[in-house]
Amino acid sequence: QVQLVESGGGLVQAGGSLRLSCAASGRTFSSYRMGWFRQAPGKEREFVAAISWNGGTTYYVDSVKGRFTISRDNAKNTVYLQMNSLRPEDTAVYYCAAARYSSSRYFDPTEYNYWGQGTQVTVSS
Repeated sequence: QVQLVESGGGLVQAGGSLRLSCAASGRTFSSYRMGWFRQAPGKEREFVAAISWNGGTTYYVDSVKGRFTISRDNAKNTVYLQMNSLRPEDTAVYYCAAARYSSSRYFDPTEYNYWGQGTQVTVSS
């Protein structure tokens, strides 16, 4: 069992930055693929970024490439999402997720076994 707790959300002006953190419990954190998803009101949950168990491979949705960076610190059981050049369309609840098994479907929410409660990110124009 893995418990995930996100933090770092808030209100920021367009062009600003935020860093989200996701702290995980459990001794097997380092073996999980980790992902960030987001959900805006009235929209489906959307893949944002993912990182392999050792941090060697990262994936991003096209809309955040060059602006967002996912990273992890396995010694601290924490995954991060650095968000720069934020836009109003980035406004959403951001969720951290953990996948026991890696597959090519890193963007598919059903591939993830554990989820955090979410943290709100609001970008004003």
